[in-house]
Amino acid sequence: MAVGLVGTVLPVLPGLVLIWLAGLAYGLGAGFDATWVPFAIMSVLLVIGYAASVALPGAKGAAAGAPRSTLLSGAAGAIVGFFVIPVVGIVVGGVGATYLAELSRTGDRDAAWRSTKAVLVGFGLSALAELAAGLGMVVAWISWLFAG
Repeated sequence: MAVGLVGTVLPVLPGLVLIWLAGLAYGLGAGFDATWVPFAIMSVLLVIGYAASVALPGAKGAAAGAPRSTLLSGAAGAIVGFFVIPVVGIVVGGVGATYLAELSRTGDRDAAWRSTKAVLVGFGLSALAELAAGLGMVVAWISWLFAG
């Protein structure tokens, strides 16, 4: 569960999936008798958390005028950045690629930076949404421990 919570903030680990798998393992070990509701809550929070993590960056970027290609460039830059500069490169590569994609698209540094900031706000909000979903999943699991 703790590794999963860390994974909600670090994009390297699939945090919500790890928390859900820990809940599944607990359920398989302890049994899914009358106390299946916490696992159902964990499952719903998993879906909500991932939906938010996918939707928020795109929505914020689109609101600032950034097309989907800019988001894809940022994602590709984050992946490349991770391998070039481990861990920190995710941010450096993602921000750099997003900015360069917008700069090449618009030709305007100010507009490119506005779009980049909007995408960053979206990613920040998505990280917070994932963390909130992860914390909710852990709370559901703890209630499951005490109920069973």
